[in-house]
Amino acid sequence: VQLQASGGGLVQAGGSLRVSCTSSGLTFSTYAMGWFRQAPGKEREFVATIARGAGSTDYTDSVKGRFTIPRDNAKNTVYLQMNSLKPEDTAVYYCAAKRGAYANRNRYDYDYWGQGTLVTVSS
Repeated sequence: VQLQASGGGLVQAGGSLRVSCTSSGLTFSTYAMGWFRQAPGKEREFVATIARGAGSTDYTDSVKGRFTIPRDNAKNTVYLQMNSLKPEDTAVYYCAAKRGAYANRNRYDYDYWGQGTLVTVSS
């Protein structure tokens, strides 16, 4: 099983960026997916999750209204669309897969993790 995250980079505050996570080796449509992030010196924290059928999403308060987490089951890919970025969004972003219909905010419940992609927001 592999989750390949991509699309990170450097962006100015107020800008937008979309990161992607493409899976292989698992039946993507049977997994709920999540995005987490880890800033330097901090714990890995929940960002967003989407149910396997894409009908249910959840976001941490700090990104509500700015980030969305669409998925394309035909492409085995989940995205994190990030708008109105702030310097405090700077982190390594990780995607994760959890077997079953729904995921949650607990990173220990996820079965597979991607390698992370760095997002840097300059002020």
